[in-house]
Amino acid sequence: MRIVIAGGHGQIALRLERLLAARGNEVAGIIRKAEQGDALREAGAEPVLLDLESASVEEVAAHLQGADAAVFAAGAGPGSGVARKDTVDKGAAVLFADAAVRARVRRHVVVSSMGADPEHKGDDVFDVYLRAKGEADRYVRGLDALDWTILRPGQLTNDAGTGLVRLEAHTGRGPIPRDDVAAVLAELLETPATAGLTLELVGGSVPVSVAVKSVAGN
Repeated sequence: MRIVIAGGHGQIALRLERLLAARGNEVAGIIRKAEQGDALREAGAEPVLLDLESASVEEVAAHLQGADAAVFAAGAGPGSGVARKDTVDKGAAVLFADAAVRARVRRHVVVSSMGADPEHKGDDVFDVYLRAKGEADRYVRGLDALDWTILRPGQLTNDAGTGLVRLEAHTGRGPIPRDDVAAVLAELLETPATAGLTLELVGGSVPVSVAVKSVAGN
């Protein structure tokens, strides 16, 4: 498959790029800064320089042309303010989905967040983040031209992955290593029957491949 990842230099994205490339896929990662390119090349991915905060739908769609799947893994990051939650966590997600529709790339996987909710209350930066992610998820779910899957991991850690997870519509809160999030994303991309599902992910006791197969088609 050819897979294009938005937020290609992110911690989950770099792990995912390594996994996908190792499986023989052709991977491209969208990045904002040219100096991030070497990290992608080391992961086996082709860097694509494009700012999703200023790019047009047409520009993004041009890079999605011919892809088999798209993954939205971009984020404004923990150090960013309220404004970028709207322009990246919501705005870029909406733009990327619209571009996928335009480029006719049906398979669309979104890395969201546990607790994402367009009706989430509160004015703290994290409240705004959860609302922005929820609004983006709602937008993607409304696009009939996409075979979308939305993944909502719990508290992300840099612990070594265990390959054992809990993946369900509702898991409750809990930690999950970024390694295991990437492994689940790679498996979701190869399991089109998970389209139409919004899934929560935390550490658990079920092997990744078994967990993905068990939710497929539900």
